[in-house]
Amino acid sequence: MHDVRSKTLIAAGELARLLDDKTPVILLDVLDEAGAAPDDRPKLPGALSVSLATDFSAKPTPAAGRRPLPEIAELQIKARAWGIRSDSLVVAYDNASGAQAARAWWTLRWAGLTNVRLLDGGYGAWIAAGRPASNHHVTRAAAAGDVVLTAGHMPTIEADEAAALAKQSKLLDARPRAAYVGDPAKPGTGHIPGAIHAPAGDNIADGKFRSNDDLHARLCSLGADGSGNIAVYCGSGNAAAHAVAAMSAAGLKPALYVGSWSAWSADPSSPVATGTEPG
Repeated sequence: MHDVRSKTLIAAGELARLLDDKTPVILLDVLDEAGAAPDDRPKLPGALSVSLATDFSAKPTPAAGRRPLPEIAELQIKARAWGIRSDSLVVAYDNASGAQAARAWWTLRWAGLTNVRLLDGGYGAWIAAGRPASNHHVTRAAAAGDVVLTAGHMPTIEADEAAALAKQSKLLDARPRAAYVGDPAKPGTGHIPGAIHAPAGDNIADGKFRSNDDLHARLCSLGADGSGNIAVYCGSGNAAAHAVAAMSAAGLKPALYVGSWSAWSADPSSPVATGTEPG
């Protein structure tokens, strides 16, 4: 795997080899909402069950959006409970679109962990590779970790910066088409004026991230060619984190608008565009 890509993604086959060789790996099975699926749902053997809502996010507010960044001290307590040390290899995955795991991956990177990767293709890729599943529900590691986390290791932007980048055609909207287009008759729908529609799902083919060549071609067509600042947003920062992962795998370093549309649309003074054009 390409070196830059391998710092973001890990293939099911590679992960299986590491586990077969008894290499220590912290596996995080990520759900968006606590209680959204049965605790005994199938997962990778040895994976810890974590919640994006309660473990990787602070309480939502109109100003901060639906998925605010967690307090770093609280995230550190959670990470240590998961057994994470400064040199741990952490692999996050989910059994949905990958956006939940991507937001967990991004948040741990933001908190200073460098050796955290996304399982390319998630749970589906693991099963497709003929690997076993487990119904064992675990939320804490047998031995606590000692990792020290600090905030700010991944670039972020606020609403004013998002507006400025949108005017330069350097803000990507990672939501599906219907969310981007919006409905003029429904307040609070649409997109940030000037934002380029770049749905995160288009970075995926057959359940996995596209090749680096394909990602480069798509991103360059959207203006994300590595020149100047670029940022991504979505509804609450999950799909945007998935887009950031794709761009990181391709060697780019975009910023994430953490509040995303959930914060932007909550401010009645924020302008809104509807339709298929950036506006």
